[in-house]
Amino acid sequence: MNSIFRGTLMLIGAAFLSECVEFLVNMSLARELGERGMGLYMTILPTIFLIFLLSSFEMPISISKFIAERETKFHRSMLTYALRLAIVFTSVLLIGAMFILPFVPVFDSYDPRIRWLVIILIPIVSFSSIAKGFFMGMHHMGKIATANFLRKILQLLLLVFIFHLFDFETQTALLIALCALVGSELVVFLYLIHMFFIQFQQLKQQPHQKISGREVRQSLMAVSIPTTSLRLFNALTNAIEPFLIKAALMQSGLSAAAATDQFGLLAGVAMSIGFFPAFIAHSLLIVLIPTVSKAYADYDFARLRKLLQNVMLGTLFYGTIAVSIFYFFAHPLTDLFFDSDSAAWYLQMLWPYFLFHYFVIPMQAYLIGLGLVKDAFIHTVWSTLFSFSIMYFLGSSYQFHMGGIIIGMNGGIVLLTLMHYLTICKKIGISFTFKRPFEARGRRY
Repeated sequence: MNSIFRGTLMLIGAAFLSECVEFLVNMSLARELGERGMGLYMTILPTIFLIFLLSSFEMPISISKFIAERETKFHRSMLTYALRLAIVFTSVLLIGAMFILPFVPVFDSYDPRIRWLVIILIPIVSFSSIAKGFFMGMHHMGKIATANFLRKILQLLLLVFIFHLFDFETQTALLIALCALVGSELVVFLYLIHMFFIQFQQLKQQPHQKISGREVRQSLMAVSIPTTSLRLFNALTNAIEPFLIKAALMQSGLSAAAATDQFGLLAGVAMSIGFFPAFIAHSLLIVLIPTVSKAYADYDFARLRKLLQNVMLGTLFYGTIAVSIFYFFAHPLTDLFFDSDSAAWYLQMLWPYFLFHYFVIPMQAYLIGLGLVKDAFIHTVWSTLFSFSIMYFLGSSYQFHMGGIIIGMNGGIVLLTLMHYLTICKKIGISFTFKRPFEARGRRY
């Protein structure tokens, strides 16, 4: 438990610094791109993250789960098969991307070179994912923390350096911003692969036992496929959401330019600030997946209960403080980006969305570790349908405008949190209030 605690603190510390840098990145982008350019940047970003997700195929999660559950003697054989699988998968994805991306209409409003940037990302992300999964499973959180911080600081330095020296049109500035994103990923890839091969050479010197390629593929795919489906659904809905919001706002009477500006304030300012404390939740996710997987494989339900209680109480503590700051200091915070009363109001009204989001992230890690990815997927589908329906119905109303969008976002995340939490409680044998009224489902203890 001490190693877990140290690893969590290390990740949280590095993530805090990374989020501070991310905050500066968004400020730099906001000042360089303006409201309209920021709206365009936030519109294309979910699509790029979708390609990012497909390239990783959730290998960090499946490999970390495998590493945590199996003895060290099996690791070398598993990693060998995982590398072969990544080569095949990356090759297929690259060929598919070269044929499909030229016909994806979302890129039509942007510089055509952005398509090639996305293609370059595919092998970078794919092979980085194997190294990340191995280090997560081995609880080498220092390497993960270093990689996360390195990515953000390089992106900031590139943006500040280039934007300070030159002035660009909006389209060129967007291309430069995305080049900085890809460039930082490339440096992180080189760092992770270097550290991975050092560790792999050490594994070769230890006793090892071979396992069949079929067993490795089945173990990895059993986690990667449903988890990728979940993340893919999230990425698709995130890619659709900007267009849904802008369509609803235009239906309510706003012009296309005004709708884009309002979305830029929502996503580029309010949500950038509100998601700032989520670095703690993401750090917990990285630690919880292998930890919960190991405890569940060992039938250690007492540890699972205690861990859940600590995670929920810790999240409630920092989450309450964070959203209180957002609510009472909304204007000074949003003024760092733009002098906009609308952005401040969005930040204040989204406090439930941010608070419950902090709970959802570690609970998803719990569901993955407990083998309940299917449940997480079903919860996400229902909450998204609920959220999008309200967002469009109220957002397209003349009386609500962006207020209707915010109501839908808040309602969807509350529903998702409750479904996740009740499912976890039922699986590990506790009630809503952490009591133990019934036996854990599917395991004896």
